[in-house]
Amino acid sequence: MSIQVRNVTKYFDSFRALDEVSLDIPDGELTALLGPSGCGKTTLLRIIAGLAVPDRGAIYFHGEDATDRHARERQVGFVFQHYALFRHMSVFENIAFGLRVRPRGVRPTEEVIRSKVHELLKLVQLDWLAERYPSELSGGQRQRIALARALAVEPKVLLLDEPFGALDAKVRKDLRRWLRRLHDELHVTTVFVTHDQEEALEVADRIVILNEGRVQQVGAPDEVYAGPASPFVYHFLGDVNLFHGRVREGRAWIGDIAVDLEHLHDGVDDVPAQVYARPHEIDVERHPNGGGIEAVVRDVRPLGDVVRIELERRDGAGSVEVKLSRERYGESRLAKGERVYLRPRNPQVFLEARGPIALAQ
Repeated sequence: MSIQVRNVTKYFDSFRALDEVSLDIPDGELTALLGPSGCGKTTLLRIIAGLAVPDRGAIYFHGEDATDRHARERQVGFVFQHYALFRHMSVFENIAFGLRVRPRGVRPTEEVIRSKVHELLKLVQLDWLAERYPSELSGGQRQRIALARALAVEPKVLLLDEPFGALDAKVRKDLRRWLRRLHDELHVTTVFVTHDQEEALEVADRIVILNEGRVQQVGAPDEVYAGPASPFVYHFLGDVNLFHGRVREGRAWIGDIAVDLEHLHDGVDDVPAQVYARPHEIDVERHPNGGGIEAVVRDVRPLGDVVRIELERRDGAGSVEVKLSRERYGESRLAKGERVYLRPRNPQVFLEARGPIALAQ
């Protein structure tokens, strides 16, 4: 089922949690609502679910206005961060609950319920835990049971609110990969809230980035990562270095380094620019080789399969973080106190209040 969000605004007292949000969620896709705490992503999810009502705007399910429909009428499954399983019920009874409470006229027979529950337990790979109670399960197992319970009523839309936020890093990584495989099998329209950039980039078909109640950018993971629409999006999707420069004659200049640009906004020449580069997109050389930002190595710290290098710019413009693979670091063997030259690769150039500028190919 496709979902359309149109001009949705929501206030809590005088605080505007959502500000004229419009969004299309395609049928059968897994969409991530991504943003910092307080950006409005959970509020938007609850409005889609029917658990909250917008002050303005509308929600459409498959082109039909669902704004005033009760949550029970929307055919959505909802999975919370903290599982919300019934502690006094076994795993089997937790999953069966939504089927048992249906009105008598549409309630499945006991035989159908039993078959459905065992089918779902196999789907979430926990069929051997049917008689256990929630207190006897690990956090990852509880979350999979919560997902099976949401799927039992055959929802047209599955909504997940920080589903793995309460789990440790290893379990979270395993579960998000499992969720991606499950979605590829079921193809139910799914929306999940997360503040974890890596989670959204790994799991989602489409990412919606929100900040201060507004949509900042929508696109496939590769699109938003490689082509951020604003400095906020660039910062939010991972570590980043900022260089101040100027745009002159079709190029962005950072000191004596020139970055060719594909096009410029009308009337733009000799104006300040913000140039961003991620830590793994900066070359470090011992010689200027035709230009570079002079810096001194202040710290070298191995972090698993990468080595993080902190450098101080010689012009007093601040510090720069560089990440090298262990192989590349092994070739250079940079040491603390060493003087080097930095050159960003594939930087993103932004003009204030004008947005990004495309680089020449």
